[in-house]
Amino acid sequence: MSIRLTTYQKGSVVPPLPGSTLTHSTELFHIYEQTPGYAPILIVATKEERPVAKLLAVIRRSVRLFPPSIIKRCEVFGDGEYFDESLKKEDLFGLMLEHLTKTVLKDCFLIEFRNLSTSLFGYGHFRRNGYFPINWLRVYNSLHSLPPEERLEPSRKRQINRAIKNGVTTQVAGNEEEINAFLRILKRNYSSKLRKHFPDLQLFRLLMQKYPEKETARIFLVKYGQKVIGGAFCLFSGENAYLGFSGGMNKTYPLLSPNTMAVWAAITYAFERKYQHFEFADAGLPFQKMGYRNFILSFGGKQVSTRRWFRFRWNWLNSLLIKLYR
Repeated sequence: MSIRLTTYQKGSVVPPLPGSTLTHSTELFHIYEQTPGYAPILIVATKEERPVAKLLAVIRRSVRLFPPSIIKRCEVFGDGEYFDESLKKEDLFGLMLEHLTKTVLKDCFLIEFRNLSTSLFGYGHFRRNGYFPINWLRVYNSLHSLPPEERLEPSRKRQINRAIKNGVTTQVAGNEEEINAFLRILKRNYSSKLRKHFPDLQLFRLLMQKYPEKETARIFLVKYGQKVIGGAFCLFSGENAYLGFSGGMNKTYPLLSPNTMAVWAAITYAFERKYQHFEFADAGLPFQKMGYRNFILSFGGKQVSTRRWFRFRWNWLNSLLIKLYR
């Protein structure tokens, strides 16, 4: 297979490319490029000068407090995008995976692949390139068969009805003031979670505002009177909606259930606009007791086992983890 691979790290030289998914789009490349602490890398596979596949990764700086250090990690969401059905998708992926690994492992402490299309996708290629898998969970709601209210657990439905009765409203954020009000709540909620990465606020603003002609992201606000008391941040790609972050002033307004209303606003919006699935970004490890996972499952979602693949730069550490996660 005569395939040529080209690596792009500057948006000014990225050519027009086909594609329909946000996670491997040139639009997201440009957004990453303008976000402090983020550096995109796009690999394009061509055959006879024609693009047949592409894979977008992002390198981000991660600050660790204990021990104090700044490390770089590379993250890939999904398994790429492919444009020639006569070519085997996994073969193309294997070429791009090997190229990415050799390119970024010189500077990055860790490479992580998440949200692959199936748990077995690329298995042999990951193994040959020194990656190891960790079982993970994904939770998603099907929006194409039943209305979302018919999937709600009774206790969650009572919470929603009570909040609406008490005067809570939800809406899409429409201006900078509303966006900032939500981001302040979100940053405050995540500031105490030392192990949880919270992106630079510029990333949220760019996703919301840079491409207004495309529905790449929305912020859903929960309001009590004129006060923003919670919200949710969603991404949209193809037929799917993804809940990236959500939060609210639950301790201040326990009877208004801002967290619940934020998620509910996002789900109903996705349903009304005919998206097929609504996925929660991080449902955690299978063996991990997680109150958040129980919370999101109460909206009627399905729990699915999947894998994330990891590759560390330090060979001794990577070899040890390969043995542990056979």
